[in-house]
Amino acid sequence: MSAVEKEKVAADVELTLTDGSEVESGNMRVWKTTRLEHWAFYVYYIGNNGLSGFNFGPSQFQNLLFLAGYDPSHPPFTASCGSDTQCVLPYLGRVRDVNSIVLLTNGISFALQAVVLLLIGAWADYGRWRPNITIFFTILAVAVSFAWLGVDEPSKWQAGVALYVLGLITYQCALTFWTAAFPGLARNLPCVQESAAKTISGEKTLAEHADYESLERNRISNVSFAVCSAGEIVILAIMVGILKGLHSDASTENNTKAFSALIAFSGGVWLLCALPWFFLEKRRPGLALPPGVSMLTIGFKQTYVALRECMRLKQTFLYLIFYFLMGDVLNTTVTVIGTLQNSVVSYSTLQLTLLLIVGIVAQGAGIYLFWLVQKRFHISTKTMLCFNVFWILILTVWGLIGIHTDKFGFKHVWEIWLYQAYYGLMVCPWYAYSQTMISEVSPLPQMFLFFALFSVVGKTSAFIGPLVSSAIITASGNNDNYPFVFLFILGSLSTVFLYFVNVDKSRKECEEFIEAEAKREAFADAERS
Repeated sequence: MSAVEKEKVAADVELTLTDGSEVESGNMRVWKTTRLEHWAFYVYYIGNNGLSGFNFGPSQFQNLLFLAGYDPSHPPFTASCGSDTQCVLPYLGRVRDVNSIVLLTNGISFALQAVVLLLIGAWADYGRWRPNITIFFTILAVAVSFAWLGVDEPSKWQAGVALYVLGLITYQCALTFWTAAFPGLARNLPCVQESAAKTISGEKTLAEHADYESLERNRISNVSFAVCSAGEIVILAIMVGILKGLHSDASTENNTKAFSALIAFSGGVWLLCALPWFFLEKRRPGLALPPGVSMLTIGFKQTYVALRECMRLKQTFLYLIFYFLMGDVLNTTVTVIGTLQNSVVSYSTLQLTLLLIVGIVAQGAGIYLFWLVQKRFHISTKTMLCFNVFWILILTVWGLIGIHTDKFGFKHVWEIWLYQAYYGLMVCPWYAYSQTMISEVSPLPQMFLFFALFSVVGKTSAFIGPLVSSAIITASGNNDNYPFVFLFILGSLSTVFLYFVNVDKSRKECEEFIEAEAKREAFADAERS
């Protein structure tokens, strides 16, 4: 092993000789991932499951729009919307279909997320205050959840717009900064440190260590999703009891109030699950702020540097393009199907909760089965991701068929039940494997830069699809299935870039990149504090 390779591995080795959580290594404290911290990381995800900001929040928003809207075949606000009629409302300067309004607002929300994360996303990598940012967005998200208790009737749908946007932003930001702890948590696992030590001593090759660490990263990603799914099933089961107690199916008014009650309950559970992570997460040292930049400009500089370096790494750049396109396809597909689902089940809180139970059970099973197969047969991350992407494309084809027929295309209750099971089993593993793949094609010493870049790119692409889909629905005469044409084409194009990503070549490119950077000292201004 070359000196550079040894230095590359040694930089990632943080051995602890006792059960303590920290030791001194040179001038820097080193932190060991303990079992309690590890599980606190998992438990946080049970709370940050998306029920408040990503599931019931959007459903309540669309429900309020539907109840406040009118049938466009009659004079404005003279005829209420029906299950078999179109439903419109004046919004941002023109009369729009309710589903188009949801997509447009979703796009605006993701655009704001991109700006926020571009501005503060880099803060996760500097100093020791990243946990404080996670705490801030978590508490703000919980506050938004409770605020829904005051927005439970159609006349307050404008307030619902604000809570919908805030709910999505705070949910995604909290999730992003929580996820930022993942690389350090994995590197500090005792088993990974032991493997790295054996590599330095010559007992293991660098490739063997890289494969082992990759498998451990996959394990954390997949187990966190499985634990979240198990906890979410319990939460949803309790919600069914809450709905029975509130008699949600007795009237439209009860159903609407029940939506807000469920959002508030999920917010309370989130706070409860977050507390262990707030106290047990170790404040691992970040980077020293480079000279000439401030906290307000570091995000833009970090993104520029990472993009510049990414351009020099062919395989990393190919995956970046794929991630940008496919992330947009999946985010928009789920949003479009969600709007169709809400309409099909007539915004029934009980029906939506039961559907979520099916989806979460399937999600937990799907992600864990993917992981077991990968572990058993030692399948690469890219191969698992390619298999997963195929089923995402099938989802867009499913919706595309419904453009010219009412027999298929997320238009029937039986399809929605089937979709929930399908989505959980075959699509949800994307959220684990797409993140792990980033670490497969990024140079280790600058991993923080590339995770930040992919995070910003993922959030930037997420607002394009909803805005385009909203425009497509409006231009097509309010045909809610037409966006699937755009999504299928874009998804098919993105798979071409994934096909050409070569992980072995990427490792070689990253090693050459590290050697070149070591000589050029391009990152000398970003050494660890």
